[in-house]
Amino acid sequence: MTQPCMTQREQSATAFDDLHSRHAAALTQQAFLLTGRPRLAQRAVERGFRLAWQRWPEVAVDPDPAGWVRAATYEYALAPWHRLCPGLRTARTPDRLAAPAEPSDRALLVTLLSLPAPYRRTLVLHDGVGLGLCETAAEIEASTPAAAGRLAHARERIAERLPELGLGGHPPVRQGEILRARLARLAAAEQMPPPAAEFVRSGSERSAERTTRAVFGLIGLFALVTLLTVIVTPDHHTPPEQSMSRMPHAPVAPERHRDGSAHKAGGAHRAGSGRTAGSAHRHGSEAVRKRLRQARLRPESR
Repeated sequence: MTQPCMTQREQSATAFDDLHSRHAAALTQQAFLLTGRPRLAQRAVERGFRLAWQRWPEVAVDPDPAGWVRAATYEYALAPWHRLCPGLRTARTPDRLAAPAEPSDRALLVTLLSLPAPYRRTLVLHDGVGLGLCETAAEIEASTPAAAGRLAHARERIAERLPELGLGGHPPVRQGEILRARLARLAAAEQMPPPAAEFVRSGSERSAERTTRAVFGLIGLFALVTLLTVIVTPDHHTPPEQSMSRMPHAPVAPERHRDGSAHKAGGAHRAGSGRTAGSAHRHGSEAVRKRLRQARLRPESR
């Protein structure tokens, strides 16, 4: 009897769980070498796998899915903002080491934690994980000469502070072999079980759901505030345009021309008005004199 075909989600979950089971424990040990804090190391690995599950279509087709998760884990473990929180800050001394750990291992971890974060990351990737120089440069997003310089500086610092390791006087290849063996023993001394893959997947989905709700909530709040602002804010009052009939008429000066035609036209108008008034006065005077003469000539008036 054949089993029914798995859905795409089930196939993705199976591939993710397999990736988690093969690399989560080693990533937790590497994150501990970077931070010196077991809880921060577990949190960084969980964060890296949560991001991987949220972006699984991208991670599934990546040439190196484990490298993708490792880069995300390292970025979170060495995030600059962790300096603001004492519980997430890189420890100056390791929080704890397993009981069988030797004093030399503890001294190596203290020296490793004293290195700047870029040098520490380069050393863990090259001498701890075993990546080549070009692969290390690609993962830390630096040029190959820059990665080689960081690696050489980190080894010199460890050789100066821990001469008992015997790094001095050996070629770079031999120095890498010595540090690889010591870092592997130091990481194996810490048994930090990572969270289960099912827990990581469910936590990633809840986190994505909360983020989506928060985004939609902020959008709705912004829209509500905008609507209330429009409703509460009074409209600007614009006075009505005055009618032309109610506006006072201002005398308009006649347009002046270069030849003085406007001035002459005004003078002619005033002269014509004067002649009309004078003619009406003369006609009135003549009518009065005519009535007086008629009255003198009538007999009854004598």
